[in-house]
Amino acid sequence: MSFAEFLHQVGGMGRFQIIHTMLLTIPIVLMASHNLLQNFTAAIPGHHCQVHINANNTGYPNATLRLDSKDLLRVAIPMDRNRQPEKCRRFVTAQWQLLDPNVTEPNGTQLDTEPCTEGWTYDRSMFTSTIITEWDLVCNLQKFQQMAQSIYMAGVLVGALVLGGLSDRFGRKAMLIWSFLQLAVMGTCTAFASSYISYCIFRFLGGMALSGFGLSTACLSKACLFRFVYTLGQILLAGLAYGIPDWRWLQLTVSLPFFFFLIYSWWFAESARWLVLAGKDDRAVKVLQRVARMNGKWEEGEKITTEVKSPNGVFNEGLDPQVLNLTRLHFQQAAHSSLCFSLSMVNGRFSTSFSYYGLAMDLQNFGVSIYLIQLIFGAVDFPAKVVVTISMSYIGRRISLSAFLLLAGLVIIANIFVPRGGFVRTSLAVIGKGCLSAAFNCVFLFTTELYPTPIRQTGLGFGSTMARVGGIVAPLAKMLDDYFTFLPPVVYGAAPIISGIVATLLPETLNQLLPDTVEEVETQGVCAWTGERGDMTMKSLGIADLNGQ
Repeated sequence: MSFAEFLHQVGGMGRFQIIHTMLLTIPIVLMASHNLLQNFTAAIPGHHCQVHINANNTGYPNATLRLDSKDLLRVAIPMDRNRQPEKCRRFVTAQWQLLDPNVTEPNGTQLDTEPCTEGWTYDRSMFTSTIITEWDLVCNLQKFQQMAQSIYMAGVLVGALVLGGLSDRFGRKAMLIWSFLQLAVMGTCTAFASSYISYCIFRFLGGMALSGFGLSTACLSKACLFRFVYTLGQILLAGLAYGIPDWRWLQLTVSLPFFFFLIYSWWFAESARWLVLAGKDDRAVKVLQRVARMNGKWEEGEKITTEVKSPNGVFNEGLDPQVLNLTRLHFQQAAHSSLCFSLSMVNGRFSTSFSYYGLAMDLQNFGVSIYLIQLIFGAVDFPAKVVVTISMSYIGRRISLSAFLLLAGLVIIANIFVPRGGFVRTSLAVIGKGCLSAAFNCVFLFTTELYPTPIRQTGLGFGSTMARVGGIVAPLAKMLDDYFTFLPPVVYGAAPIISGIVATLLPETLNQLLPDTVEEVETQGVCAWTGERGDMTMKSLGIADLNGQ
């Protein structure tokens, strides 16, 4: 009897599994809130230099104007090319002559200006407080906004590497409990951070915990429902941010629930498969008996004992040491010999994540309500996931992935030529976000089907790592805006376009059996450009073998 058949005997998808899945699903809602939180906690409100004019030295009879009046801004702050007050400079002395409607502000540097030496005045009509207003992360310090998000994503990467390994050693439940505790504590500490450095440290540790929580949840209950719940979390974030304009309270709101999740997480059952593999047969039996009882399978549960374990028994099913050793022996060989896999791992996962977070973390750039665009960005994931599911089932993985990546890249670049704040610009951004979301689903399934069984998990792990690296680099690419405003969208659009072209070289896996060995991949692959079964190694493509040169 296989392990799957054994689990079905003690209840299958019964009461226990339903409750277990529901309790694991609830925290997923707030996963999106933490990933995209800086759209609101690090939003940049309208700002200009603080105005301080000594009325006694101006000689102007009406110098004592209201601090926030347009007239005072006119004489104290120069105008930019869009005829808006400059954000980073002010006049050295008040230019009272500019109040005369017949006088225009001179071009160039005819009027002396200086940096905002006394700080900034912020528009608090939308955000009462953000980390930007808290620590004046504007002008030459604006790059620290992107740095904070990259540091958080770096924490997500480190968490996957560290907590993922600890999960294999100490168990899924133990790491899930620890991740809930760490995220609750670090998220709360972030809300009370007294400096930018402490904020980044707490966010980094929170990112680690979020990654560990996500990995443990996936191991304890594999459910496609999680993807849709994550989308609901994006929509919920828009409502929370609208109702809570203060960044500290918003941070606290999405962090405190994890203390509640921590309390009920002790009820979760450890993975029976992991317990068996770890040699904890007694605990595995207790877990399975508990599942059987909750599912009403009392008799089946009583029959479960450690005596079930035998050389051919259920507890030893499917653990071939030779197969496990293939992971170490053949991973490097497969990575070198298959150009398709290398390109799919690096380009597909990296570029999709890179452009996805580049678009999703730049909501203020569209010139419409940041809350509305967050709501739409979240809602578009629903039809995107439905469309990609249908497309992959009937058209194929290769064409679907390539089409979604190419379309996403093209609409992102097209937005360069569309004025801000218009319906067309917003629509293109939404289409791009939907295509990238669809590509996320497609590339994950496609990569799973491309890798042979012995290195499938290793390949998925490497692909996941590249996706997180893309999330780290995405905010940093926004810094190119300091040089040319069109550079970030060009980079964000070029990445999926290149990956879309590369995807056309991949073999189609629709209605194909999953490869069980590396040799099957190398000798039975379908070369996309010929449609014939044949060798997919680098030598067959006329490219030097990396092992040889």
